[in-house]
Amino acid sequence: MAEPPPTGRARASAEERRGAAAHYEDPVYYEQTYRRRREDVAFYAALAAKARGPVLELGCGTGRVTRAMARAGAEVVAVDRMASMLRYARDRAEREPAAARERVRFVRGDLRSVRLGRRFALVVAPFNVLMHLYTRRDIERCLATVRAHLTPRGRLVFDVLLPDPATLGRDPSRVYKGGRVRVDGVPHLYGERFSYDAARQVEHVDLIFERADGDRPAPPRVTPLAMRQLFPAELEALLHYNGLRIVRHEGGFEGEPLDRWSDSQVVFARLRADHSRSSTSQ
Repeated sequence: MAEPPPTGRARASAEERRGAAAHYEDPVYYEQTYRRRREDVAFYAALAAKARGPVLELGCGTGRVTRAMARAGAEVVAVDRMASMLRYARDRAEREPAAARERVRFVRGDLRSVRLGRRFALVVAPFNVLMHLYTRRDIERCLATVRAHLTPRGRLVFDVLLPDPATLGRDPSRVYKGGRVRVDGVPHLYGERFSYDAARQVEHVDLIFERADGDRPAPPRVTPLAMRQLFPAELEALLHYNGLRIVRHEGGFEGEPLDRWSDSQVVFARLRADHSRSSTSQ
């Protein structure tokens, strides 16, 4: 007898797990989708160049930020749980100049539980990585990973989207057109469909790609994405009660102030003084 489909919270959790993985299963598609996103790469590369120590990257994906940090002169340990992403990242890193290539180590691991037995001057989680942690418990486990790896004077730096009530309230039956893109060399029309689970603070997005070359009609490619919304005051509380303090909370990658017009939150945090002292004795 078949088991009944999950309902309520169990169904939401299943959709979140799928939305955390599906978008990242095809690294080539991922690279093509975000090939024009560069401002965060330059930002993290500049941070790594000034880190005065090794860098830990949580959620490295295809390694687009990893490679830039290594080219900037940093020793980088890059962690991701997706085997397909790590294979692609390693392959791309092999094409880098020898000096940069030798500064990178890739590790398969879950950012909620990985332990490397060493500490880092800088821990980064670029491009909305923390938005794939859907519960307080998951976020706290990730922050425990950060605490376990930061030097006493080290910094955690990450970016997440700034929740916008207007966009979270978009019509879930409408497909918002996003223009033409190329996927595997074939032109496609790109669109997005949004729905928001306010009780769980999770936005669900369907990324929709329809062939636009007129050949061989095919059903659209639909990839789910689930993103936990993290409000500024909530972030401050989560970090504070998990042994960290925010030292800068900005609205962009060029130091813009955080305000209602910001697209992203860029957060700089350090260990709280009591946790910094305890970390030296571990």
